[in-house]
Amino acid sequence: MVGLGEALIIGAAVVLLFGATQIPKLARSLGEGLKEFKKAVKEAKEIDTAPETTDKEKSAETKKKG
Repeated sequence: MVGLGEALIIGAAVVLLFGATQIPKLARSLGEGLKEFKKAVKEAKEIDTAPETTDKEKSAETKKKG
């Protein structure tokens, strides 16, 4: 775990490297990236757990619709 002292040093380094005006933009970009990553993981899980249909089932469905 990161203690209070280490967190302050990391925070100061971030402010020095990026500047106080860039930190909100950086945090926003990081949040959007995490949101997209979680969305992609969720979609991949849904695809992975979706029941697979066979060619016979697909052709039967198209015959019913047609």
